[in-house]
Amino acid sequence: MLTRLETIIVEKPWGRSDIPRDFGDFGDRRIGEIWFAHPAGDAAPIMVKFLFTSERLSIQVHPDDDAARAADFPRGKEECWLILDAQPGAELGVGLNAMTTRDKLRDAALDGSIVDMIDWRRSKTGDFVYNRAGTIHAIGPGLTVVEVQQNVDCTYRLYDYGRPRELHLDEGLDVAITGPVHDPRDTFVDASTNRLLISGPHFHLVHLASPIDPALLQRATGELTFVPLSRGCRVAGEIVALGEAVLLTDPSSIEMDQGARALLTWPA
Repeated sequence: MLTRLETIIVEKPWGRSDIPRDFGDFGDRRIGEIWFAHPAGDAAPIMVKFLFTSERLSIQVHPDDDAARAADFPRGKEECWLILDAQPGAELGVGLNAMTTRDKLRDAALDGSIVDMIDWRRSKTGDFVYNRAGTIHAIGPGLTVVEVQQNVDCTYRLYDYGRPRELHLDEGLDVAITGPVHDPRDTFVDASTNRLLISGPHFHLVHLASPIDPALLQRATGELTFVPLSRGCRVAGEIVALGEAVLLTDPSSIEMDQGARALLTWPA
């Protein structure tokens, strides 16, 4: 038994018109995101997105659970990124390159010099980054990313390259880590390996490759979200294509052809 999640296609100025055809035919539209709407809406604890970038996204930060609830959000926002494709020179911004103060950060956000304070890391296909709450971060151009996150619409933008969108300096600086961030869960993921990537505190995440390691499936309980990263994936005998996501409760119903890969995630 599976439930197919509604697929939402989002055009963005920083999106791309050269998305691989396996995701669908979008013509010349600049697709920035493909995300999946859970039937429970805002009550769902997890959201999964694909991101396709041709420009730098805003420099931003997310609150933790306590700070988010104090601001009337249902939960905070921690997230992780798996790089599915990285063009030459592609970068992720994760944390700052040196310790600083909130006053200096505010000035830098206002004059744009915050860009030079970000720890810009060269990205390659297979990189995995855990972005815990409070980490000042940004996604650069030339990337195809699958993102798994706590499901909440709460992003504090600190700088947006002059785009006409609201900034949230007070809220963002209140929760920001004002220095470098290196999370022990950051790693490289071989496309042919089965691997536990995240084990709480907010969600679990495993990378599946054929043949699937049954020990990983035994860890999966409750409502599971299955996200193919290639062709050759099925649940309960039904094909689940790249660019789709489904809910299921029986992990033994997952089947994958040789060479196929996917993510499986569930709440902690």
